[in-house]
Amino acid sequence: MQIDLSKTAEIYKAVNLINVGKNRYVAVATCNLRMPWYAIGIAHYMEGNCNFTKHIHNGDSLNARTVQVPAGRPIAPPKFGTRYTWEESCLDWIRLKRWDKWQDWGVSDILYRLEANNGMGYRNRGEATPYLWSYTNHYEKGKFVADGKYDEDAVSKQVGAAILLKELM
Repeated sequence: MQIDLSKTAEIYKAVNLINVGKNRYVAVATCNLRMPWYAIGIAHYMEGNCNFTKHIHNGDSLNARTVQVPAGRPIAPPKFGTRYTWEESCLDWIRLKRWDKWQDWGVSDILYRLEANNGMGYRNRGEATPYLWSYTNHYEKGKFVADGKYDEDAVSKQVGAAILLKELM
């Protein structure tokens, strides 16, 4: 994997943002002692820019269940008050994605889980997903701009998860 060096500042900004939340990622990762904290951190960055006031599922507000896909999560009501904690939401997401059951956490396994979290639309098209490969030699252009809507000229403006994984391991 060759990284676009013109994106170095943006890459390290993302890595630092994930590292700021490390203690919270470590805390929820204890539901599966093999799960590396940085896998959760990367997913949180990709889905919600590491914003702890948003559901990790999709970036919706923690003030209610999710509205976007997957809608209606978490299923259980908030434990305290009317607002979900980020940890409640994250544990629901981990169970939904079955990360609590996953035992293999090598590089290819993590990349697969992250790709599956975003969806297999690119794989089904025979293309590399920008979710993983943005800012590398494996991706130039083409992305889903909405669920089911692909634009062959759109370019991802987000650091790819593979770069983040390389930097955080």
